[in-house]
Amino acid sequence: MKKQSKHHSRKTNALIVFALLLFVHVSFGQVKEAQVTKLINTYTAYKSFNGSVLIAEKGKVIYKKGFGFANMEWNIPNAPDTKHRLGSITKQFTGMLILQLAEDGKIDLQAPITKYLPDYPKANGDKITTHHLLTHTSGIPNYTSFPDFFKNKSRDPYTPTAFVKEFSEMDLDFAPGERFSYSNSGYFLLGVLIEEISGKTYEQMLQEKIFTPLNMKDSGFDHHATILKNRATGYEKQGDGFVNSSYLDMSIPYAAGSLYATAEDLYLWDQALYTNKLLSKESMDLFFGEHIKAGKGHYGYGWFIGSESIGNTEETIETISHGGGINGFNTLISRAPSDTSLIVLLNNTGGAPLNDMAEAIRGILYNKPYDFPKKSVATAFANAIESKGIDAAVEYYNTIKSSSDYSLSESDMNSVGYQLLQSEKVDQAVTVFKLIVDAFPKSFNAYDSYAEALMTKGNKELAIENYRKSVEMNPNNQNGIDYLKKLGADVSDLEKEVVVADDILQSYVGKYELMPEFIIEIIKEGNQLKTQATGQPVFDIFAKSDNVFYLKVVAAQLTFNKNAAGEIESVTLLQGGREMTGKKL
Repeated sequence: MKKQSKHHSRKTNALIVFALLLFVHVSFGQVKEAQVTKLINTYTAYKSFNGSVLIAEKGKVIYKKGFGFANMEWNIPNAPDTKHRLGSITKQFTGMLILQLAEDGKIDLQAPITKYLPDYPKANGDKITTHHLLTHTSGIPNYTSFPDFFKNKSRDPYTPTAFVKEFSEMDLDFAPGERFSYSNSGYFLLGVLIEEISGKTYEQMLQEKIFTPLNMKDSGFDHHATILKNRATGYEKQGDGFVNSSYLDMSIPYAAGSLYATAEDLYLWDQALYTNKLLSKESMDLFFGEHIKAGKGHYGYGWFIGSESIGNTEETIETISHGGGINGFNTLISRAPSDTSLIVLLNNTGGAPLNDMAEAIRGILYNKPYDFPKKSVATAFANAIESKGIDAAVEYYNTIKSSSDYSLSESDMNSVGYQLLQSEKVDQAVTVFKLIVDAFPKSFNAYDSYAEALMTKGNKELAIENYRKSVEMNPNNQNGIDYLKKLGADVSDLEKEVVVADDILQSYVGKYELMPEFIIEIIKEGNQLKTQATGQPVFDIFAKSDNVFYLKVVAAQLTFNKNAAGEIESVTLLQGGREMTGKKL
């Protein structure tokens, strides 16, 4: 028998090792794919998701699939090329068009908008810049929050200039630049700016400046009348099933939310944003700039900039993301520039927990623990209301609300309440909102919603009591203050400036450790206290009382605590219904 050469043996061993590595790589990829499919199949089985999914890793698509139906009446399945309405994901495309105009020297982002819109009321327009509109800091009231907007306005067609008159004469909620407050009105107005400056329609500009250059053939401005192949139908939950979503004339969301696209086209968009094909590097830096504090992160020009959890661990990854919600649809695009990964979730049954889904998908991508979905208390409760009536449903709710098999979500319960309110089942809505207040007693929004239902019912005194509670918890709740005024309540104590003695202010100055490596510093400049958290900008804080202060840029409150000797020993942060206390260093 001929002896095998050492060279040949080494070569054979190398080939075996390579084959094994390839097998491991392929197997690991298949495991990830199977995990994602099982995860989303479970969401779909619980009727919490119905749509299209695309995932990219290191810039390459590793997963794309449809779940459930694009059209339930004809059993047409969702697919990666199904066209979904995007809702507020539209805003990043609007931001891109504005920056392209700025780069061409056609608009100054810091100039008053009346320079380009001379018919806009000067009392407000002379103070508002395009930058304010882009960053939700204009103070223009958000038209989708107007009372009866969806009932009385949303179904009628408007020209852009005609619809601007619905909010342009209104008082501002705050001085431009003072704080972040999400406003669809601002982005609607950006669309009008684009048309006025370019001489073309917003839709034409999108096509010429973005969609055609990027070969995004399955994206566009959605028109109800257009016969559009592969367009998903929008549905909304009702009990344990779905109904067709309410009609919305697409002239209303406009530059704030009227686009459609596929998951595959949003991947093309994502990839283009790593290049300078659409904008110079300097302009791209503005596009993704951390312009204003917004929630736990910052807001760019149509993007939330921050960090997101990887699975159910404490690990996070920096992301550039935005969600969208529009009748029958909710959407999410989440980009992680550090490894050019991408998660696109497009849902056509409204109200899907897309952030939770993305968190779990990241867990799979990075081989970390992640949470599987649980059955929704809100869904089961809504179904029980429809099939058994409100009294029996409340009994059922009490048996499942703390069950380990179910998840209780404030926002989902809130949706149930508002569906009942919009259906003029006011007594049932009041019952639901009271349950939410009991379950989430530290949420200012729970009291605000409960008060609205009570006001609708005509229970003025109890409505005032709950609006006051909401505003006391979050003094920045202007909506609550406005409704208290409409109800004839005295709000002087809620609006008056609280003056705190200088020596008391000085006693709060210092650093407080809320958790390892996360510190809040309190700074005093004159008679103004300011706060800065680790890795975040400095913000003014305002007194509610001698020891309780609040922020205007976000719904958060700081309470300074004394020890037995009367010295300041800690601060308690209340935000999003959660409390954290940190000792003074």
